Amino acid sequence: MKFPKITIYDRYIFNQVFWASFAAILLFTVVWIAPEILLNTIKDTLEGDYGIKTAILYLLYELPKILGKAFPVGLLLGTLFTFDKLSKDSELTIFRAVGMSFGRIIAPVIVLSIIVTILCFITYDRLIPYAAKRTDEVSGKYITTQFIYTQKDEKEIPTKAVIVSTFSKDTMYNVIVLDFKKPNYTDVHQLNNIYYAKTGKNFYDKWVLNDITQYNISSDGIFAKAKNIPAMNILEGESAQNAFTLMTYGTVRDRDINNKNLKNYIKLLKKEGLNEEYRLMLNKYLQRFFHPFVCVILAIMGALLGFSKPREQRLIGFTIAIGCIFLYYITLPFFDLLAEKGILHPFVTAAFPPIAFSLAVIGFYKSKDL
Repeated sequence: MKFPKITIYDRYIFNQVFWASFAAILLFTVVWIAPEILLNTIKDTLEGDYGIKTAILYLLYELPKILGKAFPVGLLLGTLFTFDKLSKDSELTIFRAVGMSFGRIIAPVIVLSIIVTILCFITYDRLIPYAAKRTDEVSGKYITTQFIYTQKDEKEIPTKAVIVSTFSKDTMYNVIVLDFKKPNYTDVHQLNNIYYAKTGKNFYDKWVLNDITQYNISSDGIFAKAKNIPAMNILEGESAQNAFTLMTYGTVRDRDINNKNLKNYIKLLKKEGLNEEYRLMLNKYLQRFFHPFVCVILAIMGALLGFSKPREQRLIGFTIAIGCIFLYYITLPFFDLLAEKGILHPFVTAAFPPIAFSLAVIGFYKSKDL
């Protein structure tokens, strides 16, 4: 297989777009991190919550979260700036005059955008989940969000509900268990026992509570008696494993989960019948594959917007580029909601923004008459 020869032109355009995009990514990162993250870190450091080393590591681990958004934005602005400059200096006119087609002119940009696409994909799949884990370790903050797990029988009737007020790693605090296993009534409700424990522990195949207070509910729904139990298994086997997975991933952002674990989490959500969460996470998972390719589309868009007449104002292209970026990121939560509520299939909501940008690129191409 014979690869195309890399010419001086290819190296020239590649370097120009690369450094312009690098500057745009750096600027985007600084602007994004400065207002809130940097100020809060400085505040926590001055108050003694963080040491200097911890603060630096915390900022370092925040970078991948920003880079995921900075890559496509920086590539768009970098390509636009480069081609606008080439256009104003009449270099693009010379390239066209010697017979170079639009596709040949932007070939180095396509190569660079593919590299950035790969980096963007790796960032979401590897770097961001790793950085999130390290951030928790460095800052000493772990998950403490309330979690509720409901066990159901084959008829989808609840048999047990486990309410965890807070948890950290594998330790649970203030756990309440509602037992619906043995209903002794037909006209009040199905609650039979209530168990309360200050602490509980998750093991691989079971959840264990210690120092439990059991409240027995009479057949007419009134509290009857209470007794203490030293220890009790509340979940066992597959139910314990599923509940821990739901508790772990259900209280973190989807960006903090790598692709493999997110895929398994989606399967579990479907199995447990958590339809809204299933559709939302499936949409987020599909975005992992569509979002990186936006880099290629935005790079072509930047090149098209950069093709301008010598006296045409530069502000027009940059205004359109900023508007497209703003529209893309501001509509993502809207499409997330459409997927979560089942209005549109997650594949449609994940694929629509890149398709819309592709149509916009075609429109710009025709309007430039290239």
